[in-house]
Amino acid sequence: MNHGPRSGLTAVSSALLAMSRHLEVRDVLKTIVASARELLDAQYAALGVPDDHGGFAQFVVDGVSDEQWKAIGPLPRQHGILAAMLQEATPERLGDVRKDPRFGGWPSAHPELVDFLGLPVRDGDEVLGVLFLANKNCAKPAGGCGFTQDDEELLGILAQHAAIALTNARLYERSRELTIAEERSRLAHELHDAVSQKLFSLRLTAQAATALVDRDPARAKDELHQVATLAAEAADELRAAVVELRPAALEEDGLVATLRTQIQVLDRAHGARVTFTGRGVKALPAAQEEAMLRVAQEALHNALRHSGADHVEVTLHRRGAGAVLRITDDGSGFDPHTVRRAGRHLGLVSMRDRAGGAGGRLTVRSTPGEGTTIEMEVPGG
Repeated sequence: MNHGPRSGLTAVSSALLAMSRHLEVRDVLKTIVASARELLDAQYAALGVPDDHGGFAQFVVDGVSDEQWKAIGPLPRQHGILAAMLQEATPERLGDVRKDPRFGGWPSAHPELVDFLGLPVRDGDEVLGVLFLANKNCAKPAGGCGFTQDDEELLGILAQHAAIALTNARLYERSRELTIAEERSRLAHELHDAVSQKLFSLRLTAQAATALVDRDPARAKDELHQVATLAAEAADELRAAVVELRPAALEEDGLVATLRTQIQVLDRAHGARVTFTGRGVKALPAAQEEAMLRVAQEALHNALRHSGADHVEVTLHRRGAGAVLRITDDGSGFDPHTVRRAGRHLGLVSMRDRAGGAGGRLTVRSTPGEGTTIEMEVPGG
């Protein structure tokens, strides 16, 4: 690369900042690979994360078109030069990887690789993955490698920070899994309590109706109407809980479609009218989309279970590169001055934590007797 010291340092700094900005493992891997290829001016770059079965759990490439990647076929196995870097955990810098005795097993559709630079991404003694580049965009020395010792040292620095970013992303995903598990446990507990109460009332009312059938048929009829109402409410609780316990289809459907689907079901399951409007929102970073979905679910839970609202309106619209989610209800509302006492009961603390964790902010406006508006804004990617 023809960078001066300042521009080179700026490029490295930008790459490191980009890696630390992402929380999802897949996003971190893609950023590492793209940064490495750009910094070292290579035609191709890739990063493989090994699994425990002789293959790669994840394999991310940069410089290869979607059509080429499809033609290449399944993810590679841990063989040849890749296996050597994983097992020996040492850097490899080669003038022509095709002449290396460990080279082999490459698909026919694979791009032609010549000069090669690869090294492991390590966290202490654990090899998290293998990062490699091929075909440096420069004139090659006769029989030599276009990648220099300086390139190897630069890639080593990038790999060290890549290990930190990848470890942090894994920890984030693990904590997110635990949080989701905790939410499911809470929802299951709520479901058990709500349905148990409804079924208990249903049983008592049915018993009362049975006792009244002969001596007071009119009252028995009223009690049976109440039985029907309680049964319908129990069914509503079950349907709503199924929606909340079901994993969100964010990856497949995106935030707008996922919100629309869940809100349509909630609208059918509850007596209150629940509506959704989404306008001009582009795909957001995965962490932001998940945070918005969870905040929407918590706010909807409050509005439908606690506020007595007749109408809950959810809107999602674009603001700059980001988006704004707003949940408004016409329910009982509360006094913001008592928010410290009400905060945990209404999930406001967890909602603020979610918004802050995704780089966004949460605003709550409420007045007793006049409903509540919860607004969450995220900056986008």
